[in-house]
Amino acid sequence: MTEDAPFLPGLSPVGGKPVHVAFDGGRMSSDAGVLVLAEIERDLGLADRLARCIEDPRAPERVRHGLSSMIRFRALMIAAGYEDANDCDARRGDPAFKMAVGRLPETGAELCSQPTMCRLENLPTETALERMMAAMVDMFCDSFEQVPRRILLDIGDTADRVHGGQQLALFNAHHDSRCFLPIHIYEATTGKPLAMILRPGKTPDGAEVACVLRHVVRAIRDRWPAVDIVIRGDGHYARHEAMSWLERNRVGYVFGLAGNRVLLDRVADLADDVALRRAETGADKVRRFRDLRYGARSWKVERRVVARVEATAQGGDSRFIVTNLAGAPRWLYEHLYCGRGQAENLIKAHKLHLASDRTSCSKATANQFRLLIHTAA
Repeated sequence: MTEDAPFLPGLSPVGGKPVHVAFDGGRMSSDAGVLVLAEIERDLGLADRLARCIEDPRAPERVRHGLSSMIRFRALMIAAGYEDANDCDARRGDPAFKMAVGRLPETGAELCSQPTMCRLENLPTETALERMMAAMVDMFCDSFEQVPRRILLDIGDTADRVHGGQQLALFNAHHDSRCFLPIHIYEATTGKPLAMILRPGKTPDGAEVACVLRHVVRAIRDRWPAVDIVIRGDGHYARHEAMSWLERNRVGYVFGLAGNRVLLDRVADLADDVALRRAETGADKVRRFRDLRYGARSWKVERRVVARVEATAQGGDSRFIVTNLAGAPRWLYEHLYCGRGQAENLIKAHKLHLASDRTSCSKATANQFRLLIHTAA
């Protein structure tokens, strides 16, 4: 600021110092925080890794915006709260974003526009997306300084409502809307994301659950052959095909299990007991557990089931989990299984803070690409 910059009349001194006003500050930005995020991204090599998974059909001599720079720009925008591709047009000349992508703030060329970003979203093929998901697993493994002895993976799905004719969108009666039900997988101890898979708006069947878990487990075991893996999920994932594959491949699991007349009959005496105890003691809640061997008609084998039976002021309630793990029934239910509630918070944060439900492209591959970039952010 020059010494002869004029004073704006009427402004009081601050801290005993006069307030000068000038209009020579150059181009300004309110998003300087992306420079810190850009340093973290460069250390991870995230954009470069994902870009290497995509074949670029453009003539190299005519390329103005490389794949890695566009992916970096898009991920940084999402992290800064600009989740729509339309925001590219407003942010492409922002000096902070230009520096974050490696261009000079004043004289550097502007970043890519919304139409260019849209073409990027529609570029990856199914093969490229599979490579990108494998790269995400590699980055997950690289984030650990030492190979862990055991990892606990939470798997769950969430409703992603759609408002158009997107591929894979189906009407879901439970959510009373047309939607996707993408699968989210997180490492429970650290909360690190591992996989996000776009899928139709219906409950996954046994073959699909087994396929997802098979790909994830094999990708991890390729890097960490000796690691113990435990999978945790709700009743959607207690499928015979999935549990059978996990049992054959040295993977532990604990899944919710829907109650039925057979299971409820086998804990009827416990239900009566906890109701009587609560009536006698006046306690707010009385809870008991029971170990069972149970084989559903579709399972063809018997598996370990833990029953939790309780009585409260609202009445009786019986819940069940199925597992191949050792341990006391109370610990398996209260500490191991109920801990999956944190995964629900991670899914909510993914949708709320990263706006990962902005899956409005017509093509399923483009929406899967968006889901990956939002996860990268």
